[in-house]
Amino acid sequence: MRGGSPLRATRSGRDDGVAVKEEFMALQMDEIRRLAERVAGSHHLEIVDVEFGGGGKSRALRVFVEKDAGERKRLAERVAAGEVEDLPSGVPVELLSGVTHEDCAAFATDFGTLLDVEDVVPGSEYTLEVSSPGLERKLSRAEEFERFAGSLVKVKTFTPVNDSRVWTGRLIGFADGILRIDVAAVKQKKGPRSKVRGSREEAASVVEIKLADVEKANLVVEI
Repeated sequence: MRGGSPLRATRSGRDDGVAVKEEFMALQMDEIRRLAERVAGSHHLEIVDVEFGGGGKSRALRVFVEKDAGERKRLAERVAAGEVEDLPSGVPVELLSGVTHEDCAAFATDFGTLLDVEDVVPGSEYTLEVSSPGLERKLSRAEEFERFAGSLVKVKTFTPVNDSRVWTGRLIGFADGILRIDVAAVKQKKGPRSKVRGSREEAASVVEIKLADVEKANLVVEI
């Protein structure tokens, strides 16, 4: 099952000579995501993330998509039945987006047309890139941490937790806005002052991190 390389579709908008301000784009991103979700629904897709970056002719709107829950369930059933052959070796089916290059192409065509009509991306030319989130996908929403419980993750926090801002381990649970990570699953890269504190060895291997304190997080490939 291919994730597909980013599909690029270039769109030229108005060129009124007005600089694109960051605060304006921050407001527009909510509307852009809303439109993306509207198009995704008609393609049995879900929006994982939307990013906008670059400057001048290098500006790019990146949209990461995956199959919706119903399609992912059907994929898992087909895999269990031995009906799918082109799967990455050693990768659990629940980590696959199920997206093909054709899915990305169809979504990019429809979404690009809607962006033209709604004119929500200010300035002149930009590139629309649509792709799967990849195996080491970004995690940010509560439902994503709930869904991928049991997977290896890498988390960077805004403030130190037990003297470290970066933790890698197995996400063993998420509840009440708290991630619980078993750091004994992997060797940690920490400074000399970093340690996991706890009264018992088993408890000490688990780090609890508030979702509000997560600067960024992603899955870690386990093959």
